[in-house]
Amino acid sequence: MKIKTLSLLTMLAFAQQALAAEQLKYTILVDNGVKAGEQIVDIKDNGETSVRFIFKDNGRGPEINETIKLNKDGFITDYQAKGATTFGSVVSESFKVEGGTARWSTGKEQGSAKYSQNALYLPVDGTPQLATVAIAAMAKSGKNSLPLLPSGTLQQQVAGELIVENAGEKQQVQLLVQTGVGFEPNFVWATKGETPRLFASIAPGYLTLIEEGWQGNADAMLAMQLKAETTLLEKMATELPKELHGLTVVRNARIFDSVTLQVGAPSDIYLLRGKITTVVPAGSLQSPVQHEIDAANRIVVPGLFDMHGHISRWEGPLHLAAGVTTLRDMGNDNANMQLMIDEIANDQLLAPTIVPTGFLEGESPYSSRSGFVVKDLAGAKQAIDWYAAHGYPQLKIYNSFPKSILKDTVAYAHSRGMRVSGHVPAFLKAEDVVAAGFDEIQHINQLLLNFLVKPDTDTRTLERFYLPAKQVADLDLQSKKVQDFIKLLKDNNLSVDPTLATFDFLKKVDGSVGEPWRAIVKNLPPDVQRRYARAELDIPDDATAQRYAKSYAKMVEFVGMMYKAGIPVVAGTDELAGFTLQGELELLVKAGLTPAQALQVATLNGAKFSKVAQSKGQIKPGFDADLLLVDGDPTKNIADIRQLALVVTQGKAMVPSQIYQRIGVQPFAKTTVTIRDFAEPASKAASGGARTGHRHMH
Repeated sequence: MKIKTLSLLTMLAFAQQALAAEQLKYTILVDNGVKAGEQIVDIKDNGETSVRFIFKDNGRGPEINETIKLNKDGFITDYQAKGATTFGSVVSESFKVEGGTARWSTGKEQGSAKYSQNALYLPVDGTPQLATVAIAAMAKSGKNSLPLLPSGTLQQQVAGELIVENAGEKQQVQLLVQTGVGFEPNFVWATKGETPRLFASIAPGYLTLIEEGWQGNADAMLAMQLKAETTLLEKMATELPKELHGLTVVRNARIFDSVTLQVGAPSDIYLLRGKITTVVPAGSLQSPVQHEIDAANRIVVPGLFDMHGHISRWEGPLHLAAGVTTLRDMGNDNANMQLMIDEIANDQLLAPTIVPTGFLEGESPYSSRSGFVVKDLAGAKQAIDWYAAHGYPQLKIYNSFPKSILKDTVAYAHSRGMRVSGHVPAFLKAEDVVAAGFDEIQHINQLLLNFLVKPDTDTRTLERFYLPAKQVADLDLQSKKVQDFIKLLKDNNLSVDPTLATFDFLKKVDGSVGEPWRAIVKNLPPDVQRRYARAELDIPDDATAQRYAKSYAKMVEFVGMMYKAGIPVVAGTDELAGFTLQGELELLVKAGLTPAQALQVATLNGAKFSKVAQSKGQIKPGFDADLLLVDGDPTKNIADIRQLALVVTQGKAMVPSQIYQRIGVQPFAKTTVTIRDFAEPASKAASGGARTGHRHMH
């Protein structure tokens, strides 16, 4: 009997071991080392893995549970994921290989493919553990690339190695660069050995996911990663644009005047050192030049402003290819922002000119950790002083900011010459921030919550999205309270940054692509296409979908009402770089603006409310040479703004189709622009010397 009991206990112990042969814990930290989530990975002896992932920042974030089964080569044969996305939509994804066929489901999307050779399934809403699967499968294969399902190829290179330490224990980890997914390289840290796994993932200036206990190595790892990123970014910054040294002429340009909204007769625009020197009737001036660009009677538009970005070092090409030559950054890691501005100035980073906005948040469990998080007026003033000293023209106040010091903070920022904008802090209404002295309000939901919140409504939670989605449908836009609010905004000279395109997600049902991206989604990398066909809010039935769509339609209508009332609107996105601004302009036209007025919003208004109206937003002598050569006529059909043949900014010329090809996007414009180069000694130029040669760039 004793022998049998002992045997049973041994079996039970072994069974427990098999259920969780190994457990790995990862901690997720946001700015300043604040814990914002974790990933717990349990690996059974049979190789089956279960993952629990949770991340919460700024009052939101995904929660996902996964189970993963692999074949002998380390490829997924059975995958299940359940949970919720950042904004609450349901995650229910599955993948299975059976009888030579792979089948997958992500809700509305159902797919299948023959499975005759190993390919790695790429879930839409997966956890970081999938990086371990890819890293280990790559190691087993002995190759540096893997085929992906539903499509694509993952490629991987080693970018560096580092010795890390934890309580006396040391190990060597490697920095890997993965490409073939999304628009930019993915940097991951992995262990070494026969079965390498994910060790850490770092998003500079924002987030660090790392094996529990090894957090002390994050700074050294970040430094190495930034250096590796810089090498690739500098390569792109030197290879893609063409430097316009010396005098350049853009001939036969039909200039869109962002003040009068008229398109002029063909003109020649002369550029030198990134500035417009003169604009004359076409052919009327024959000064020798080093570069000649024939606009061929295309409409030439001032460079566009995206007035609501949170730029990363990798997003610049997407912005520039879409004609965004200036970006107002509405909150970023301060050190990272200063780094990017320096890199752009030194031609090390391909990105728009950045107008930075200082981010100011209050301390709470819901705090967003970009910029400065403060507790009192002294802290707020200290932060404002830092921003003013670093040349920030504007301040953005966020959800958890203490209402007791709001008015004094705004007044102090004004005294330092800064505009003040932001979200409406929790437990206040939009009319309260108007009274506090705001110059601008971000996001259409923040404006319309004015009519929906109660004194105890906590808009730091997802309620700030669900409440407008549910209730704006019933709001009478012609009512006295709405009309009085519009008058209040007008009387107090507020501008608004509605980011309509972003809020399309309020009505997006699973399996559909949001309105702002339908025209371009087929040109995007396959994995991005799948992501943009997923719902973001929890929309359980058709009745809910119809209500949310009605609410969103009223939001668009409300923006048109504000514009007609004389309230300045700016074009911001807060979403996918570049493409979203084009969608935002289409939505402004839908709201009732003419295409020419929408272009004015994205040029002249952008310059005015970024405080750079003396140098940007118009095509005239003395202004920055930010020029877009457009196929078609965006003053009549705003969708033509996507047909960009050439972008000129920062003394450089860029061909959008070349940028798009480099980052896995199918180009949009069908034509090319030739730049003729003339090698001309300076001594001859002054006396009108002869041109000595040319070459072409397409």
